[in-house]
Amino acid sequence: MEEVRLSAAWVATHSSHVTVDSTGIERAVEAINGSVPKVEWDFEGIHYFDNGPLTVQYLFVLDALNFCFWPGADLSYDHLASGLKAAIQNDKSVFNADRLQTYTGPQLRELLKWPRPLPLEDERVRLLHEVGLELERSFGGKAANLVESCGKSAASLVALIARHFPGFRDHSVYKGHQVFLYKRAQIFAADLWGAFKGQGYGEFNDIGAVTIFADYIVPAVLRQLGVLKYSSSLAGKIEANKEIGSGTEEEVELRACSIYAVEKMRDLIKMKSGKQSGALLTR
Repeated sequence: MEEVRLSAAWVATHSSHVTVDSTGIERAVEAINGSVPKVEWDFEGIHYFDNGPLTVQYLFVLDALNFCFWPGADLSYDHLASGLKAAIQNDKSVFNADRLQTYTGPQLRELLKWPRPLPLEDERVRLLHEVGLELERSFGGKAANLVESCGKSAASLVALIARHFPGFRDHSVYKGHQVFLYKRAQIFAADLWGAFKGQGYGEFNDIGAVTIFADYIVPAVLRQLGVLKYSSSLAGKIEANKEIGSGTEEEVELRACSIYAVEKMRDLIKMKSGKQSGALLTR
């Protein structure tokens, strides 16, 4: 994950639209008051879990599809997680590699019990096909085999996913510099760790290497905390609900500066408490 941290830091020091406020970081850490709240992985009860390889398959499919829940106000991650949970409870073969390669948009909607086209539906279907094809070609059709290939290293798992599954290669070119974010690949490692409570398929000796998962929610929270500051032009776009395009300078800065800011928060928490705070994670 060092390439994620280093490239995020590079963006933060060259950013034109987003500023990481050191005073805001100090205030936010002070508000935490030395205690990062512990949240159980499935406190909402929306995920499938059977303590075995079927859970790994479910999580890999879930995290392949875990993006873009707008502009519809009524679609959320909870709908995706619980819809896929219901699908696999009804049919244990629903995420078999060969079947993943055949799904259409309407069939995906039927799995989720969703009444209309999903945001970026064609891309979601493409990713299902990609996951099914590469799992079948390289990992015997099983996401569990993918996980077992990483040697209990979250960083190795993320690298392996990025190598084999192009749809998980979350990176951009920013001002001529390559920036690595790997949001969904890292989420998969963290979901395994949370679901299996650091045991079995979720045992990683380097889970602290995982960074925060930079999406469009995290920057909003950090801005509210006073950790991130936006330029007037960026703030105006956000307040007017204008789309910030994928791969634009503003979008890369929002995500990369979020990673950089949370890493600084983690370092400060560690310094104040004298203990490693572990990974600060968000789905």
